[in-house]
Amino acid sequence: MKSEKKPKKIGSLKARKLSRHKDNLIKQQIKKMLLYLKENIATASMVSKATGIPQKNICRYKRRLEKLNKLVEVKHEICKVTGHKAWYLSTNPDLLSKNITPKPLVNE
Repeated sequence: MKSEKKPKKIGSLKARKLSRHKDNLIKQQIKKMLLYLKENIATASMVSKATGIPQKNICRYKRRLEKLNKLVEVKHEICKVTGHKAWYLSTNPDLLSKNITPKPLVNE
């Protein structure tokens, strides 16, 4: 007589908890970024330095927020952190409502 095998659980409890933790961290970081950019106009590197959110994450969140029309690129100038040209970002509702559309860059 063969013993019946229990069906396998999809994903371990540990993996699900880790996934939930990661989702919460992403939400917290996006919220922190939105609040910072509501009061400040800054580049991704400047936001990273001020909030402690990794710059790569900010770039990923930036794209997501642009698609949702919650973030706008305001100006293309020298970043105060890196010294390179970069887009200054904002989530300020006044700037979003103006529907700022950046001018195409001219080859320098």
